[in-house]
Amino acid sequence: MSSPGAAGSIRLDKLLWYLRFARSRAIAQAMVAAGHIRLDGRRVTRASAAVHAGATLVLPIGERIEVIRLLTLPLRRGPAPEAQACYTRLDPVAPAAS
Repeated sequence: MSSPGAAGSIRLDKLLWYLRFARSRAIAQAMVAAGHIRLDGRRVTRASAAVHAGATLVLPIGERIEVIRLLTLPLRRGPAPEAQACYTRLDPVAPAAS
């Protein structure tokens, strides 16, 4: 079996688990199935969707929306600093101050 980086892509549910956006792979699959995740602007409902380095993801995390750009594919579910090194957060448009 080859590593995710060797193939050039990784399953979306596995990516969410590796990057620590989900506590388990089953939770990651449920997040995707709910239809609230966007991959490069497209709504994704298949946990098996392939994700490549350079992709932009929009994720609902609690009460906020996270927009991230994937810099590199993670090779494993490691510690949080290792996971955070694989992506960069993109700032969504800030709401106007009242």
